[in-house]
Amino acid sequence: MKQHEAVIKVMEGKGGYATLGLLYQEALNVPGVTWKTKTPFASIRRIVQDSRFFFKIKPGLWALKSYKNNLPNEILSLINEDKLKEEDKKFTHSYYQGLIIEIGNIKGFNTYIPPQYKNKIFLNNSLKDLISINSIYKFTYEDVIQKIQSIDVFWFNERRFPTSIFEIEYSTDFKNSLLKFLELQDFNM
Repeated sequence: MKQHEAVIKVMEGKGGYATLGLLYQEALNVPGVTWKTKTPFASIRRIVQDSRFFFKIKPGLWALKSYKNNLPNEILSLINEDKLKEEDKKFTHSYYQGLIIEIGNIKGFNTYIPPQYKNKIFLNNSLKDLISINSIYKFTYEDVIQKIQSIDVFWFNERRFPTSIFEIEYSTDFKNSLLKFLELQDFNM
């Protein structure tokens, strides 16, 4: 089996679409395929750009051309992002949260999101199904935890300290986000 066939097989198994993170995890493990490269992730990114087989839905999300008319409605709505309705913009926020969670999981971090996002949808899953921990680690003073616990995504290392934090903003008023980050200025993240 060729490398592009492995990518196609993984996408077919997932309903005709997949994130790059999912492809990185599963395409490299398809039996009968040899990845003789030092940069297999770069090879996968090159493969999905082959317009004979694939098309880009959003950054980090690709689909098979042969499935274009059979994709779920929530995926089809992402194709024309310029025409999103207001309720779909909320989905976009959770889409980027999901991508960040996937990347954190691939890198081996414990991932956390605040409770208000746990039932939001990322592709066909709830965000709560992607995260690895359900409550924020108490890595510092309680008053600091109270102020920062609503940050969109946390990556924690094996010592239960935050390695990276992420805020996803669509508005021009990101003052509150910056104030949360200010609370963590003494941490190396």
